[in-house]
Amino acid sequence: MNRRRFLALPAVALAALMGASGMAAAQQFPSRPVTYIVPWAPGGSSDVTARALARATSKFLGQQVIVDNRPGVGGVTGANTLATAKPDGYTVAQLPLGVYRVPHQQPTPYDVRDFSYLMNISGFEFGLIVPADSPLRSLSDVIDFARANPGKLTYGTPGAYSTPHVIMEALAIKAGLEFNHIPFKGSAPQLQAVLGGHIMAGNGATDFAPHVDAGKVRLLASWGDKRIKRWPAVPTVRESGYDITTRAEYGLATAKGTDAAILRVLHDAFKKGLEDPEHVGSLAKFEQEVIYMSPEDYRRFALATFENERAIVEAIRKREAK
Repeated sequence: MNRRRFLALPAVALAALMGASGMAAAQQFPSRPVTYIVPWAPGGSSDVTARALARATSKFLGQQVIVDNRPGVGGVTGANTLATAKPDGYTVAQLPLGVYRVPHQQPTPYDVRDFSYLMNISGFEFGLIVPADSPLRSLSDVIDFARANPGKLTYGTPGAYSTPHVIMEALAIKAGLEFNHIPFKGSAPQLQAVLGGHIMAGNGATDFAPHVDAGKVRLLASWGDKRIKRWPAVPTVRESGYDITTRAEYGLATAKGTDAAILRVLHDAFKKGLEDPEHVGSLAKFEQEVIYMSPEDYRRFALATFENERAIVEAIRKREAK
């Protein structure tokens, strides 16, 4: 059909033609593997659960979902990639909380309003850990040491301005303390530094779980609004006297402009993978649970979080400027 005849079609005919085009795109998709960008280092809880989701989703998508680890930059490498990815559905990315924070710190190639949001997946629980032989046996011990030794308490996180970094800085602000932050490129290398005694503490997601159970590290406090079921004797930071709580939701998106029919295929396959026993069981190992949000709800959550993170970044900048 030439361009002149196409433009002359009535609106109803045009809509039908475009609808047929969308259905054809969905019927043909996917014809090859889909890449799932995970912005964390291999071996951490985020990588383990993402691989379980990829395997489970592959069963329903009809093509393999391949995990592509791209750690660094506060977890925004997936978002950076989506900014230039083809809108064909073959690239999806995990969007952690940092995606909404980093644009307030530095220019980014992406705009959070432009993603094609698919769904929220789950949320990280966080905890403060120390080596098993550490003399620090409670959050109060950490506070007392930091107060007596300004800037000498070293703690690691998965990266600068990651959520574990931000909540530790919030604690420092509330307690009037100065910590020494050591950023790593992901949870796995940070955990190895704690296990090796290279840093005094680590603050991160629950990939430390098997090491706590094995007695290799000590969990001093968790950051949620209630205690983690797996360790009921460990108090929350709020219970320890500091009104700070957080759980970092994360989800999936693909490139702006992806055909609606392709988005439905991706959403439906990943939702089945999300609820698959393999993925649910993987989350449970790290004290996570399925926290599904529809594309519309997830988009609303993302835009609200983007505005909330603006205030957090401004508070930390004011502290660093002093």
